[in-house]
Amino acid sequence: MASITPISTLNDLFLRVAAAGNPRALLWQDAAGQWQPVSSAQIYQRVRALACAFLEWGARKGDRIALISENRWEWAVTDFATLAIGAADVPVYPTLTGPQIAALLLDAGCRIAVVSSAQQFEKLHAIREQAGLKYIVVMDSPAPAGAMAMSALLAGADQRGDRRDAEFDARVRSAAPGDLATLIYTSGTTGEPKGVALTHGNIAANQNFAAADYSFGPTDACISFLPLSHITARALDYVMYNYGAQVAYCSQFDKLPEAMREVRPTVIVGVPRVYEKIRQAVEGKAALSPVKKRLLARAVALGARHCDAIYDGRKPASPLWKLAKKLVYSKVREAFGGRVNTFISGGAPLGIDTARWFASVGIALYEGYGLTETSPVIALNSPVSHRMGSVGRPLPNVELKFAGDGELLARGPFVFSGYWNKPAANAECFDGEGWFCTGDIAHLDSDGFLFITDRKKELLKTSGGKLVAPQPIENKLKASVLVAQAALVGDKHKFISALIAPNFSALEAWAMQNGIDFASRAALVADERVIALYSELVKEANAELANFETIKRFRLVAEEWTQETGELTPSMKLKRRVIAARYAALISELYADEATARAE
Repeated sequence: MASITPISTLNDLFLRVAAAGNPRALLWQDAAGQWQPVSSAQIYQRVRALACAFLEWGARKGDRIALISENRWEWAVTDFATLAIGAADVPVYPTLTGPQIAALLLDAGCRIAVVSSAQQFEKLHAIREQAGLKYIVVMDSPAPAGAMAMSALLAGADQRGDRRDAEFDARVRSAAPGDLATLIYTSGTTGEPKGVALTHGNIAANQNFAAADYSFGPTDACISFLPLSHITARALDYVMYNYGAQVAYCSQFDKLPEAMREVRPTVIVGVPRVYEKIRQAVEGKAALSPVKKRLLARAVALGARHCDAIYDGRKPASPLWKLAKKLVYSKVREAFGGRVNTFISGGAPLGIDTARWFASVGIALYEGYGLTETSPVIALNSPVSHRMGSVGRPLPNVELKFAGDGELLARGPFVFSGYWNKPAANAECFDGEGWFCTGDIAHLDSDGFLFITDRKKELLKTSGGKLVAPQPIENKLKASVLVAQAALVGDKHKFISALIAPNFSALEAWAMQNGIDFASRAALVADERVIALYSELVKEANAELANFETIKRFRLVAEEWTQETGELTPSMKLKRRVIAARYAALISELYADEATARAE
């Protein structure tokens, strides 16, 4: 079990990083693809230099500074520099459009923005006046006209070595737990984004307990690849810095496999879709060879008999299991770099099918749960305390209770105090006793493990009055290599149906193997043999469901759902309103004969 001195503010964490004396505190990849280290002393000097620039521009305690960038070392330096002067940063997803960014920056009142590239600068420059921006810093060099190059602001910083600035350090230490640290705008799965106001004390209180049951330390390394604009990724980086571990920044998701091979991390924290993709890649590769397909199937079946042992951190003694590990399971670990000893899933619900599959190939995948509003961790499985299918036991410094309809309510030092400029939303999300309404339906088992059923607003209620939680059923479908995403529909209807977005790389490979010619993806998903294939997948998913939950009808869509096309949030959750609007005609077709159809 890890043990560290508790922090009161994020600035305490920064000073801990600065004093660590770590020559390779973080890694970044240069233009030639080589991994370059940044030392603790360099982090301190670069943070100090950037903070001084902010102060020269008139930034003061309580101001907000926008941060729009992919994951890179400059993100961490900007974050720490903003916090060092008592300001709060406003991380914004770099995929947003200029007008969307303008609305957020106006709401937050940002006068300074730090962006990654000329492309991001152009978006901001076009709305500069509208958003009220005075200074824009660009991480890349050279900076476009009208911007400040970060390299110029940091010039000479590294030459200061390990010299400390007493005046700067005093300013850093002056931060109080109640000071605003960040405004994180939620991705808005069900409505317009809201700025979650988190204080230093909120995040510090979570940091002090979230990783207590893990043994992180200076020999650990992780890759920062989930968007840092999301609280899950940011909290992970803070944990790694807090425990003296190394953080390697991967700015492009498609470079993650290469980064895993080169960095060979010991810790992986991913959203469920990352693990689903790894599983689908393994199964898809095996499917190309009948021999490898049979070998994988047999190894998974063998491993399934040892799931509990793997999840408990024990190594099965079976000679057959050891052989399967050498021939099969080790290959799955190689996809993560071969050195990972801690696998964690967060940001969205992990299907138990996925958890079981990974345990069946020798990997204990621990699921956690939280929200941006809770800084973020509420509960987390760990090697010390775990139960598959649950999200773990609640952290020691959180109180939980349940509303009459099963909604989970939370209270504690890491629960935020409210949304920025949203008094009506605040009145709605807190009850009269100050409990935060999470919006999730949940329950605790007799041993204190927390289970999340679904989002309250996403529950489907059939016309017969039955409530159906879509996410567990969707996760059953996504367990197949042939399914990229699935969305259940049927609210206020007689029966449940599904829209399925295929994993087209796997489906197209299957079609070629089976002699199916297709001129387009639309033609492919309309082919009777393809529909029959997915009918079997739906039948398998239905096998373990109550009758009222089963999928009676489905349609395959010809599009991939992505964050860029608008169907997914940055944490890979479904934007159900967007999907419902985009496929309104298709959904109507599913229920065209509902009045006479049997809901059997």
